[in-house]
Amino acid sequence: MMDDLWTIFCGESDCSYGGGKQCSSAFMLVAHPSSCINNVLVTAFDVLLLFMLLFNFICKPSPAMLQTPSRFQGLLPSQIFSAIFNGGLGVVYFSYGIWILQEYLRNVHTILPLHQWLVLLFQGFTWFLLSLTISLQGKQLPKAFLRLWSILACLFAGILCVFSLLAAILVKQASVRIVLDILSLPGAILLLLCTYKVYKNKEIGDAISSPTLYAPLNGQANGSSESETDLDSNVTPFADAGFISKMLFLWLNSVVRKGGEKTLEEEDIPSLREVDRAETCYTLFMEKLNKRKQSNLSTPPSILWTIVSCHWKEILISGFFASLKVITMSAGPLLLNAFIQVAEGKEVFKYEGYVLAMSLFIAKCSESLSQRQWYFRSRIIGIQVRSLLSAAIYIKQLRLSNTAKMMHSAGNITNYVTVDAYRVGEFAYWFHQTWATSFQLCIALVILFHAVGLATFAALAVIVLTVLCNSPLAKLLNKFQTKLMVAQDERLKACSEALVNMKVLKLYAWETHFKDVIERLRSEEYTWLSAVQIWKAYNVLLFWTSPVLVSAATFGACYFLEIPLNASNVFTFVATLRLVQDPFRTIPDVIGVVIQAKVSLERIVKFLEAPELQNENIRQKGKVEELRVSISMKSVDLSWEENPSKLTLRNINLVVKPGEKVAVCGEVGSGKSNLLAAILGEVPLVGGNIQVYGKIAYVSQMAWIQTGTIQGNILFGSPMDKQRYQEVLEKCSLVKDLEMLPFGDLTEIGERGVNLSGGQKQRLQLARALYQDSDIYLLDDPFSAVDAHTATSLFNEYVMGALSGKAVILVTHQVDFLPAFDSVLLMSDGEILHGAPYHQLLASNRKFQELVNAHKDTAGSEPLAEVTSPQRVEITSGEVKKKYTEKQFKASTTDQLIKQEEREIGDTSFKPYIQYLMQNKGFLYFTIAGLCHIIFVAGQISQNAWMAANVQNPHVSELLLITVYLVIGFGSTFILVFRSLAAVALCIQTSKSIFSQLLNSLFRAPMSFYDSTPLGRILSRVSSDLSIVDVDVPFILIYTFGSFASACAALGVLAFVTWQVLFVSIPVIYLTLRLQKYYFSSAKELMRINGTTKSFVANHLAESIAGAMTIRAFEDEERFFATNFNVIDRNASPLFHNFAANEWLIQRLELLSATVLSSSALAMVLLPPGTFGSGFVGMALSYGLLLNMALIFSIQNQCTLANYIISVERLNQYLHIPSEASEVIEENRPPPSWPAVGKVEICDLEIRYRPDTPLVLSGISCTFEGGHKIGIVGCTGSGKTTLISALFRLVEPADGKIIIDNIDISTIGLHDLRSRIGIIPQDPTLFNGTIRYNLDPLSQYTDEEIWEVLGKCQLQDAVKEKEKGLDGLVIEDGSNWSMGQRQLFCLGRALLRRSRILVLDEATASIDNATDAILQKTIRTEFTDCTVITVAHRIPTVMDCTKVLAMNDGKVVEYDEPTTLMNREGSLFGQLVREYWSHFHSANQH
Repeated sequence: MMDDLWTIFCGESDCSYGGGKQCSSAFMLVAHPSSCINNVLVTAFDVLLLFMLLFNFICKPSPAMLQTPSRFQGLLPSQIFSAIFNGGLGVVYFSYGIWILQEYLRNVHTILPLHQWLVLLFQGFTWFLLSLTISLQGKQLPKAFLRLWSILACLFAGILCVFSLLAAILVKQASVRIVLDILSLPGAILLLLCTYKVYKNKEIGDAISSPTLYAPLNGQANGSSESETDLDSNVTPFADAGFISKMLFLWLNSVVRKGGEKTLEEEDIPSLREVDRAETCYTLFMEKLNKRKQSNLSTPPSILWTIVSCHWKEILISGFFASLKVITMSAGPLLLNAFIQVAEGKEVFKYEGYVLAMSLFIAKCSESLSQRQWYFRSRIIGIQVRSLLSAAIYIKQLRLSNTAKMMHSAGNITNYVTVDAYRVGEFAYWFHQTWATSFQLCIALVILFHAVGLATFAALAVIVLTVLCNSPLAKLLNKFQTKLMVAQDERLKACSEALVNMKVLKLYAWETHFKDVIERLRSEEYTWLSAVQIWKAYNVLLFWTSPVLVSAATFGACYFLEIPLNASNVFTFVATLRLVQDPFRTIPDVIGVVIQAKVSLERIVKFLEAPELQNENIRQKGKVEELRVSISMKSVDLSWEENPSKLTLRNINLVVKPGEKVAVCGEVGSGKSNLLAAILGEVPLVGGNIQVYGKIAYVSQMAWIQTGTIQGNILFGSPMDKQRYQEVLEKCSLVKDLEMLPFGDLTEIGERGVNLSGGQKQRLQLARALYQDSDIYLLDDPFSAVDAHTATSLFNEYVMGALSGKAVILVTHQVDFLPAFDSVLLMSDGEILHGAPYHQLLASNRKFQELVNAHKDTAGSEPLAEVTSPQRVEITSGEVKKKYTEKQFKASTTDQLIKQEEREIGDTSFKPYIQYLMQNKGFLYFTIAGLCHIIFVAGQISQNAWMAANVQNPHVSELLLITVYLVIGFGSTFILVFRSLAAVALCIQTSKSIFSQLLNSLFRAPMSFYDSTPLGRILSRVSSDLSIVDVDVPFILIYTFGSFASACAALGVLAFVTWQVLFVSIPVIYLTLRLQKYYFSSAKELMRINGTTKSFVANHLAESIAGAMTIRAFEDEERFFATNFNVIDRNASPLFHNFAANEWLIQRLELLSATVLSSSALAMVLLPPGTFGSGFVGMALSYGLLLNMALIFSIQNQCTLANYIISVERLNQYLHIPSEASEVIEENRPPPSWPAVGKVEICDLEIRYRPDTPLVLSGISCTFEGGHKIGIVGCTGSGKTTLISALFRLVEPADGKIIIDNIDISTIGLHDLRSRIGIIPQDPTLFNGTIRYNLDPLSQYTDEEIWEVLGKCQLQDAVKEKEKGLDGLVIEDGSNWSMGQRQLFCLGRALLRRSRILVLDEATASIDNATDAILQKTIRTEFTDCTVITVAHRIPTVMDCTKVLAMNDGKVVEYDEPTTLMNREGSLFGQLVREYWSHFHSANQH
């Protein structure tokens, strides 16, 4: 009975195919689609799937399932595509089954055996039902059932596909059934994707329609921020793109179209998806890191593995596409082998050539889709990694301890973000290349073995030897790369320091010396750059030579093993080798990227693991109203040093209650600023206990101002309260200043407040603090930079008025204000000597008496009774408001002071390339490299042409064939040596030229350039842009030319052999050029915007590093983190869309090149047999297979180069900054003794900062006689510092002139002028290095002279306390010395220089009265015969001057002897003196 059933179902044979051939093995009995066993299994599985569906309907009938939808609403494109594809597949199966049944009935008049057609009917019906149910009705099915059903179907289709492929390969025969079985796998994958998509959308839909979640969304308008809504309104189309749109990059069409229609601006670029944003990436990273910390407390978690754990899914998906690309790519040589067989007349079945041409097209399209997805998804991972590392570095720098800051300077931290995080992000793109190349090699070896048998082992031996030779090179490259990064850091640190302090360098005429220092550091960098590039070139040469070596070994082995060479195995070998050689050639790049990423990640990890501030226990929570204490310090010992025995502050005991006013005074370096830093938790606690209750506002001694508007600086992230804001402006005496500014409080302030005077900066800081309405105010000597009148107003209105109910600690040198305080702390040498009310302290403490007496001495012994106190005009708040609001300011549509960053617009054609190659014989080196590569390509073509023409020529022996082939190969490879050397020479010479010009341009730029250019813009050019030009541009330029030459060669060979392909290739070339043009219009703008937004990241980072202490004091870190996340995303978005556009273009070009290749193959099939020799068919198709890859490499390199050349554009913008006047004018040099007298004549001087701005100084005329002591006084912003700038020619006169000792200063060189005048500038600046270096950077003086000067400056004891004396360390910004000490160092420089003219610009503002008195005495003694010009706010400082110049609003109000001015009616100077003495008088009466 069973036998009869088997016979009915299977017939006489269990397995037969191809006209009665029997299956030869047990495997074939199961695998072949014609096998009865195979068909029984397929039918059984179909029945199982149908039974599962029926069972689900019976158990859980769904009303929705029983209804047929009238229209497909809410379906995704992938669902519709899946329904069409799989439904069609089911119909074809079913139709094919009916056709076979019909053939049986027509030919043999029976329906037996059943299995041949019944299985097709079952398969067709099942597949049709499966596809429509899952694709269209998936939402109505239970989740578990749907997933199980689709996974089973996918597994089933996968097994069928593999069986059919193997059967086709083994029996060398294809059938319709085999093709359908193979197509069922992509269909099943589509079904699986639909299952995932359907439920994902269903969950989102459920979430939106859920009533519990709807309420907050509804209420969003009431409470949410508008910025978030704006951010989400223009999200990238990629976020909502369907499967097909993602695979074909259709979602990008709208962006590319917009770029074709107009020049893209930043607002045209959509924002990133939520998952790609910096905040999301960083949050996920920190969650994973904390989990790892908790799971293993003993060892710190690996940053690398944490990053991997964040992105493992994306890594696996991109890895899947990488493996798919390798597999589809490897089909090429197999198809080529089959083509040669067809060309030789060995056709396996009819129309095999057409099937092969179609297969070639499908294989190339599949390869393109998979490779594009691999690269694109890898790039997304790279962006996410770069964003999270940039965010982590930024957040870390705000928490960095003082010792860690000494290890990681601001320049280093900028480098970590702009260079290191970028390199680690790039690694994600190359990661899969590391194993994909090996995988491709393994498959290639299998194909080679099939082609040349045992000779493959010779090829394998050469490949292994090549890789082994490379391993020591990789270690050397790693070492050199590390050294290069360190050298880069040092150079960037020096650049950063010089650029920040450019004004000081110009005043001291030290630019040349600092430029030489940077050039010395750069020359050391060149040493390592040369080493890296030479070894990289050697590496490249090794891997470009390896294919020739492999060919030599393989063909040699074939000769000795007597393996016959024919067109089939030779060109299969050549094609396989070609496919491997390009990935093989990328091995040096992969190694380079891996090494760079490893070095960069180690540097970032070292930074992220650096010690942090331990201040979390200092700030206490609790309602301030209920607390009796604001600040409590008990037996506190603190130390900046790592060695706790060297205490910075000792035994500090302090209690400050709410509403209490405490003043801190003491001589320079006594620890006053350190006391405030200790309260803020900045100084490491060695012993004792600090507790702070309430919100703190902090005003630093060195004003920290953000780039932006005045209003933005005052609000500091708080919402605008107009009434409060007006009151703050009044209390801080800012109303008058705002009226003078062109755009009022919407005036943009330059970086570090460059366009504000010292006094305005301090008052802006005070306004920021007051607006925050804090509980505790820590004010670090805010009155030193303002004139006496303003200081009085601020003290009365601000400290005693606005802060009446607040706890205030004021560090001050102004003794006049001390009587008004509840308590005065006297500090000396890091200790609080005494703390008591003013009179009690004055009566009991001798040191305090000395301090007050010193003030009396400097104030002079003028009889106070004669001085009539000026009548103060009280202005009411209402009047102020009225006066201020009369002048309404609107935000300027122009760029005000800070210009928008320059970027090129539109197609700059070859301009940046020519700019690059014009540097230092660049054209010569590039021409040599290009010619060498053309010779190499020509050698390769002639090598293959020789083989194609003679492989089947009986007159050419095998030995001769191989010998000529190898001689040409080695000859052309030898040419590559010169190409590599030319590339290295191009790299070094162009880098040297560009950097030299950049450095000269920046150091010769006028101060107006630095005032209007944020430091971040300049730093991003000298760091990341320069790094790209150094390392990447030269090699990618030559690679681009090389890959373009290879693509042209491949197309040329293809057209030469099958000229008919020109009918297809000419339109394709036209389309290629059109597409490229269309692409570049968007891509160039995207990359330029990426460049400008990169500056925002660097700028915000640099600004935050400078103001870290203020940000922490206001506890405003969260807002700065949010801003940082925003600037990182602003930078990442153009980059994301740029590389997506890159893939968009390449995919379309690949599909076009696949069309060319398939057309060529079709031409070979259509033309009569024998038209081409099989050798030329093999050669043409091997080049055809190369065409796809060569075109990809060419376009990829062109895109990469177009992106990199933007860095050349950006650097070029700063190579031609309008320069200052000449440093030295040889024909007009002043005599060596000039100025001998020191007479300064100012004639009708007019100054404006920029051509389009009003005059800052208006027609000033006066004469400073030689040897006179001149005092310059006036209210804040009256033009005092501008006059000094004019004297040093930091700004050139609009009209008028300055004559010094009968020489017009505009006629001599700037170096000659500035080096002959001494100055102690307003902002005391110290440089990174030693004490000796800071006093005498040019090494012009002996140690004895320096020690003598230190004694005169009251610094000798402080320097002797340092272990190394003159070699003692000065860290960045001189932050390990107090402000007063820094000003004393500046005085030391002036004393060493001994100029005939000395300018003191607020030189003693941060020094206590006693030290000031000694210094004034020193200046009087040391500069007896010199002209001393003193700009001062302290009236006593100018009282003993020969003459006083009083200024107001940029004009001279009066100029005469002090006594004459004081007695003159309505004198401005007299008013200032009376104002000052009235305070002094009231201080003594208290």
